[in-house]
Amino acid sequence: MIETFSSLGPWSWLILSAVLMGLELLAPGVFLFWLGLAAMIVGGLSFATELSWQAQILMFALAAVAAVPLWRGASQPKLGSNRLNKRGEALIGREFTLDKPIVDGEGRLRVDDTFWRIFGPDAPVGARVQIVKAEGVRLTVAVL
Repeated sequence: MIETFSSLGPWSWLILSAVLMGLELLAPGVFLFWLGLAAMIVGGLSFATELSWQAQILMFALAAVAAVPLWRGASQPKLGSNRLNKRGEALIGREFTLDKPIVDGEGRLRVDDTFWRIFGPDAPVGARVQIVKAEGVRLTVAVL
């Protein structure tokens, strides 16, 4: 089998790349993709230059190790892009009518299908409030 791969030359790296990326499709986890990409890089460089098998293995190992920080950097959410965990900020400036009073500076407000804890001046049921600040799941309101 080793003779078969060595007789294929640079094509062996491209075949390995296709196999690894195909396995990634069967068992997704984004790990085999990067190994397949490393094999593709080595195969492309092997076509361009004459490299010993030791140099090819070393290049594959280096490319595979370099792919990990690249993958982690690409997969980490950018600052400010995670809107799911900042739903409260999207409510700032919106106005609502209280269906429960604010007593002792604290109450509950239904927004769409979610109940939020609100803080602000005491207000009766039916009062109009505007959300002025959001801190996590805590909303601060002003009575209009």
